[in-house]
Amino acid sequence: MTDLRTLYDQRVADGSLTPDPAQEAVLPEFDRIRNAMLNPEKKGFFKRAPEPPKGLYLWGGVGRGKSMLMDMFAGHMGDIPARRVHFHAFMQEIHSAMHEARKTGVDDAIAPVAASVAASVKVLAFDEMQITDITDAMIVGRLFQALFAAGVVVVTTSNRTPDDLYKNGLNREIFLPFIELIKAKMVVLELTSPRDYRQDRLAGSQSYFTPVNAQSRAAMDAVWQDLTGGEGEKLTLRVKGRDVIIPRFRNGIARAGFHALCGQPLGAADYLSLAEACRVLVLDDIPALGRTNFNEAKRFVTLIDALYEAKVRLICSAAASPEMLYLEGEGTFEFERTASRLREMQAEGWGS
Repeated sequence: MTDLRTLYDQRVADGSLTPDPAQEAVLPEFDRIRNAMLNPEKKGFFKRAPEPPKGLYLWGGVGRGKSMLMDMFAGHMGDIPARRVHFHAFMQEIHSAMHEARKTGVDDAIAPVAASVAASVKVLAFDEMQITDITDAMIVGRLFQALFAAGVVVVTTSNRTPDDLYKNGLNREIFLPFIELIKAKMVVLELTSPRDYRQDRLAGSQSYFTPVNAQSRAAMDAVWQDLTGGEGEKLTLRVKGRDVIIPRFRNGIARAGFHALCGQPLGAADYLSLAEACRVLVLDDIPALGRTNFNEAKRFVTLIDALYEAKVRLICSAAASPEMLYLEGEGTFEFERTASRLREMQAEGWGS
């Protein structure tokens, strides 16, 4: 079976990838895992099954190609059961499965859930591991200990070094053994490419489309196609016991309509969670704002504040230019700051 280096070179040759020495330097780690899983060598007199290979924790700045490399790896595992999933989505599944397990009266809900995961996959490929929720922090160590013990190999990308996971989190000392577990069971490697391909792809391109019509909708679809290949799945963020649904998500890029984010009773915590989960938000159909949709307008202001502070890149379609979005009703003066931020977020290189 073709190794990843050959696949990478083929994509460079056909123009779908730009050669990058930093990306090329991490390919052997992916091939190490892939070869060990595809060609296990039984050792010892009794030919016992070999120990699973160490996984990989690949970290570095946004837009460096981590998710692209992981997708290439997860998509070429042959008959090895492998699953590629965003880390937030996976943890949401775990919480739901633990809730169902508790209904059966088990004392330890993690054990059967981990066993079920291990029975279905041999390789778990996580996109964007980050721990921001205390409930995740409290269970992730025991969960992964069980998965590793069952022989599951974990490959993950992250924007943070392991030592910075759940940084400054509540009761972080309880979480520290998980960091040591990562270092013991996974090779930790930084992708050091100086290029931000996501910014390169967006450089010089329009990020604010107005008015909302067939042409702007087509332009938004084209942006999504370019950034994600048109792919995306629903992402559920768990915030203070509630579910916040992001309709489409892929490799740190989220897409939602204005109503999905601002027409629902969401608040600052929800938007902060979204800003932590994504690096680019594609937001469709921002309407004219004013006294008739005052609550939606207030939520929009809060959303833009969260995105701005987190340096999330915003691509949107709107009924009017930023300065003309909110022309009447209470809050027009306060909206001037939001309009200014929307302008600033369109600037070349913003968010890099």
